[in-house]
Amino acid sequence: MATLAEPITAPHRPAEVSPAHWSEGRLTDADLAHIPGDAGPPVIGNLFRMLKDPHGFHWGMFRKYGPVYKNKTIGYWHVMLIGAEANELLLFDRDKNFSSEQGWGPTLHQLFPRGLMLLDFDKHRADRRALSIAFKPEPMRHYADALDRGIAAEVAKWNGTMLFYPAIKELTLELAADSFIGVPWGPESAKINQAFVDMVQASITPVRKPLPFTQMRKGVKGREFLVDYFTQETLKRRAGEGLGQDMFSQFATATSEDGKMLPIDEVVDHMNFLMMAAHDTITSSATSLVWLLAKHPEWQEKVRQEVFAVTGGPDAKGNPRGATYDDLPKFDLLEMAFKESLRLIAPVPSIPRRALRSFEFKGVRIPAGAACGFNVHLTHHMEDYWDSPETFDPMRFTPDKVKARHKYAWVPFGGGAHMCLGLHFAYMQVKILMAQMLQRYRIEVEDGYVPEWQPWPIPKPRDGLRITLKPL
Repeated sequence: MATLAEPITAPHRPAEVSPAHWSEGRLTDADLAHIPGDAGPPVIGNLFRMLKDPHGFHWGMFRKYGPVYKNKTIGYWHVMLIGAEANELLLFDRDKNFSSEQGWGPTLHQLFPRGLMLLDFDKHRADRRALSIAFKPEPMRHYADALDRGIAAEVAKWNGTMLFYPAIKELTLELAADSFIGVPWGPESAKINQAFVDMVQASITPVRKPLPFTQMRKGVKGREFLVDYFTQETLKRRAGEGLGQDMFSQFATATSEDGKMLPIDEVVDHMNFLMMAAHDTITSSATSLVWLLAKHPEWQEKVRQEVFAVTGGPDAKGNPRGATYDDLPKFDLLEMAFKESLRLIAPVPSIPRRALRSFEFKGVRIPAGAACGFNVHLTHHMEDYWDSPETFDPMRFTPDKVKARHKYAWVPFGGGAHMCLGLHFAYMQVKILMAQMLQRYRIEVEDGYVPEWQPWPIPKPRDGLRITLKPL
């Protein structure tokens, strides 16, 4: 279905592009003339159509042009490959043909340089191996205890009608202080939260230079603040101050294959990126699950009964028993409901790459140097893989149905070498959160209430998701 051809050899299409020169080797209209698609209006291309309704835009392109199409934004072409086979081709990447660094670079290099997602091949493998120490069973057990303490204390304060998204966002940041940093945030917590907000929003701003008063300027300033903060913290950990089981201590003292500790600036960049991923994507994922369980009370009750069975339910005084690290694999229904929420509202709706050599997909030749990518959201909603794809049905994720489906039809955490390093942490936090919430409250929404979601770059309800928590 997909075959490789020649490497990039033309002078204007080098096989490696420096992060400082993302526009180097961009393809021309003539290079991609044989691929169907839409250039949009002059100069801006389809940028504003995409920003206004990214899912609707790509559904329209897919239906009009098929599983391979091109799209132009701000003078540059992007080739989209749609479907589970496309996901497998770009994620599994058996022949190391697709660069994640050069795919994400134009969007993220000013904000999250050298984050794990922006590394390729040997460098990515080496850094991933060094950082994986933070996700081994012993530290994960420590995180689970810290998460349960923090979640229990905060959830106990919740009651009545509330906006869930800002509440869980604040809680997730506080949990990161304990599990990730090992110390409570000080007065800088509001600045840290705002820095991440500004950086994520800057990733999709049309103005790509940090000019005064622009969103990109806010994002770059947010990065500068976090670099200073995490640099100082790294120096403290390496001096033995506050060294513990937290994730940051693991990163700060991680060693590469030659036994040397990672350079401080690399530790800082990895921490920045992983904090963003944990801060924003877990917030988004937890919010979508809470919304869907509120919308489907029959499933909420099924999951609640499972939580009671696994934890033993509240004690004699009515206090919920927390979920332990050893409990986590027992939450089968909760995990299926979470997976279904990730299918319906993927935390990363699309993923870019850049082709280092030309290849064919579905009979279409994509030339070397092409910016290409796949759309997670579309695949997750295609009738080719999912019956009644807009329906919430966690039973799609029973073992037999998972086995019968294309392995790359469900990819909220990516796949292949770039599978999300923190996916088990995400599962853990959401399971512990729901174990606490469902033992205390019935989660409800008003009849007919449907929040409007900001679909991109990381989905969130524009109104904050108004829910009502009723004590059991």
